Amino acid sequence: MSALLELQHVNKDYRIGGFFDSATLHAVKNVSFTLDDSKPEIFTIVGESGSGKTTTARMILGNETPTNGTLRFMGQDVAAIRSRADRLKFMAKAQPIFQNPFEAFNPLTTIDYFLFSTARRFLGLRDKAAIDAATDKALNHVGLSLAEVRGRYSHELSGGQLQRIAVARALIPEPKLIVADEPVSMVDASLRMSIVNLFRDLRDRLGVSIIYITHDLSTAYYISDRVII
Repeated sequence: MSALLELQHVNKDYRIGGFFDSATLHAVKNVSFTLDDSKPEIFTIVGESGSGKTTTARMILGNETPTNGTLRFMGQDVAAIRSRADRLKFMAKAQPIFQNPFEAFNPLTTIDYFLFSTARRFLGLRDKAAIDAATDKALNHVGLSLAEVRGRYSHELSGGQLQRIAVARALIPEPKLIVADEPVSMVDASLRMSIVNLFRDLRDRLGVSIIYITHDLSTAYYISDRVII
């Protein structure tokens, strides 16, 4: 079995307090799991606020370094990625989706700017037609099109539309893994299941694995292949 993602006894500690009253906060304790590269799945991490879910996500995405333990993505130690080129290659294959779609896009900038920038940065595209095509393809995967979002600002779109666009942005580099941190908590209740079902569809249709981070047990068990609490 070839591992897409492998965590072995991963811990993350923070020093808190002052010089004379410092203490250690154990944010993540002894986390171990493996995702198989040959079998795309939705792997859910469930926990209450402050349980270390987001810290785990940040370590998987390379934004935090484990205090100890091993974290490998496609056989590479994530903490050892140093150069800008290697970092871009890693980021193209492991993409995030964040909790609040209203904060994911600058309200003073059109939505298509962020999508085009992603195509240029991770796919190396420069031709406008090619950029448009890559963007439209990703939007089609989430039930939208470039014609629907071109020139529009975030305040002109619903939370559900913005979260779908955030998913599309993550899909542009054709990642192997998406890390979705509480992706439906800021979306209207009536739209949450459509986003959850979208993740299942992306797993089946595109072969992308998804780490779904949530505090909601009902959606966790509905969507997931495996759950850890």
